[in-house]
Amino acid sequence: MDILKQNKKSWDIVAHHFNGKDALPSYGPYAQTEDELRLFEDIQGKNVLDIGCGSGHSLRYMGMKGAKELWGIDISDRQIKTASEILRGRECYLYCSPMEMENGLPKDYFDYVYSIYGIGWTTDLAATFHLVNSYLKPGGIFIFSWDHPLYSHMKSQNGTILLEGSYQEEGVITYPKFKGEDAPVAIPKRKMSTYINELIKAEFLIDTVIESEVSINDRTTHEEMSDRYYSLSKAKRFPTTMIIKARKK
Repeated sequence: MDILKQNKKSWDIVAHHFNGKDALPSYGPYAQTEDELRLFEDIQGKNVLDIGCGSGHSLRYMGMKGAKELWGIDISDRQIKTASEILRGRECYLYCSPMEMENGLPKDYFDYVYSIYGIGWTTDLAATFHLVNSYLKPGGIFIFSWDHPLYSHMKSQNGTILLEGSYQEEGVITYPKFKGEDAPVAIPKRKMSTYINELIKAEFLIDTVIESEVSINDRTTHEEMSDRYYSLSKAKRFPTTMIIKARKK
């Protein structure tokens, strides 16, 4: 619970850095977009829930695609406030709550639950996936994206990509600053197999697993090798993002 309290406090500080970032139709930095992948089926008239809804831009995208009801949860009060402003004029239901806790959301109600670069923040992956399953109608679809679990180990240095640290070790990594702010955060580190196996345990049927390629919009762009964490040159050699689509039985 201390991690949740600290992350909530820090997200309220850094929220402005993420206004409109990592939001549909984007699945993540330099990754293929929803326009390319078409993982969502017919959105028209559907009820959708955004886990880690952030600034509300993904929900706005869903509204533009014809979704009937827009719902979102986020741990940050600041993010919820921004989302309310972005979605002004649209009927929406926004909850400030950790994703791994019961929060009053309706059960067996949603056609789609999704999370764009949010799900990896959960401190309890098993509980979160079971809750997501409970929100979905039978046959409902869950789609989420997150950093490819190996990506954080791929360090670019002077034009060479090096493997850093141990992929095998899972745990929580604490960063004293976030986005250059005095906002310490703790982020769980998990293997891809952990995400997949927890989905199976939560009784999801896995439909698609994607290790992202560079978006068609960026493929013809040339960039010199960069040592930035996210860079086009690095993304062309290694996927930045994993994207998983699963269905409730």
